[in-house]
Amino acid sequence: QVTLVESGGGLVQAGGSLRLSCAASGRTFSSYAMGWFRQAPGKEREFVASISWSGHDTYYADSVKGRFTISRDNAKNMVYLRMNNLKPEDTADYYCAAAEWTVPKGSGSVDYWGQGTQVTVSS
Repeated sequence: QVTLVESGGGLVQAGGSLRLSCAASGRTFSSYAMGWFRQAPGKEREFVASISWSGHDTYYADSVKGRFTISRDNAKNMVYLRMNNLKPEDTADYYCAAAEWTVPKGSGSVDYWGQGTQVTVSS
């Protein structure tokens, strides 16, 4: 089992940047592929980005490609989401996700979730 704790959310103006962090504890971090998902008010949770166990492969939703970067540090048990050129439509609760058997690109493949961190982008 793994416990995930996100941090780094907040209020930012459109065009600004934030870096989300996710600290993992429990089972060996490198045993999990990791991802970030988000959920806006009244909407379903959606995929944002994911990264393979070694960090070699990354995947992004079309809506964030070129603006967001996912990375991980297996020595520190951390995964990050760097978000640049933020837009009001990026406003959501952002969730860290861990998946043991596949790189997560959908909620159904996630084994563990963090509690979420709120990101608000003002226009």
